[in-house]
Amino acid sequence: MKTRNVAAERKARPAPAVTEQWLERVALHYLDRYSATAEMLRRVLARRVEKRSRDRLEEPAEHSELIEATVARAVRAGLVDDARFTNARLATLRRRGTSTRKAGAALAAKGVDRATVEAALAMEREESEAGETAEEVAARAFARRRRIGPHRPADTRPAHRERDLAAMARAGFSYSVGKAVIDADANESQPSTKGLDI
Repeated sequence: MKTRNVAAERKARPAPAVTEQWLERVALHYLDRYSATAEMLRRVLARRVEKRSRDRLEEPAEHSELIEATVARAVRAGLVDDARFTNARLATLRRRGTSTRKAGAALAAKGVDRATVEAALAMEREESEAGETAEEVAARAFARRRRIGPHRPADTRPAHRERDLAAMARAGFSYSVGKAVIDADANESQPSTKGLDI
């Protein structure tokens, strides 16, 4: 009995054609694992089409309409919602201590348009507690995560103050916000427990 070389057999078999059904399966598999914007999904589909087209010696641009149709169906079905993605991602970035400037750049890299980012920031401002902006909360989270400013031992704080202010500036926080956080007492920099049942 002859042993078959499965790998060689697979290589000899031509890659299946790019079809609407295949693209839909690719999209559903991706969206089942990740939250995404329309642009993120479009990029994933374009990469997969490019690979399959290369295997079939086809031009990837021939399938651009199929990609757009697949993305549009995902949006209509509610599987992709740029506003929902933006709000969730912005909240995550803020918890990690990301400034407005850096958060905007991160969202733009994910393909979120400026109007959607602005709407999410406006909603964030409306939900902020009185006297405390999301930017200040994020700046405190950044300082806590980096163990700078009030999170350094008290005797080393003065020696590191300028370096800590520079770190805040590089992270995209304004001088006034950075200075307020770096010069805060250790107790002031703790997260608020208002409204928490502890």
